[in-house]
Amino acid sequence: MTISMHSASTPVFLKMLRNLGLWLDAAEAHAAAKKFDPSVLLTTRLAPDMLPFTRQIQIACDSAKFCVARLSGAEAPKFEDNEASIADLKKRIAATVDFIASVPAAQIDGTESKPIEVPMRGAPALQFDGETYLKHFVLPNFYFHLTITYALLRHNGVDLGKRDFLGRE
Repeated sequence: MTISMHSASTPVFLKMLRNLGLWLDAAEAHAAAKKFDPSVLLTTRLAPDMLPFTRQIQIACDSAKFCVARLSGAEAPKFEDNEASIADLKKRIAATVDFIASVPAAQIDGTESKPIEVPMRGAPALQFDGETYLKHFVLPNFYFHLTITYALLRHNGVDLGKRDFLGRE
């Protein structure tokens, strides 16, 4: 049996975005236990030249929503990129999950050869077929930003483990 474009994308995005929401719950609990404002986490970075915590989550959400939109032909929701709290980030994750879950599998399946164009700031657009876009551009990018988010939380003392990253389902 072959794997479908939908099964290789939507369930992966949904599971990991839901896991991300749980990591933010753990971050809030950690901040409460240690008696600090969880908003201090929003600007943390692993290195000075890396994007901050908030941006990592925004990009992870955008990677998933734009993938589903580009593959399916649906209109991606627009986010303002103005999240200023953990609660705001959770809302963005929830909105992303809601959008992804709303797109029928039939709109994504069969898009392996669909031409996909990804606009780039100050550079020519990237050109892919659907399968290459999903497997070699979106999924690595999505997991990169999730991993950085996870690492930032761990670096700041949040009690997360591999099972939290992978999920308990």
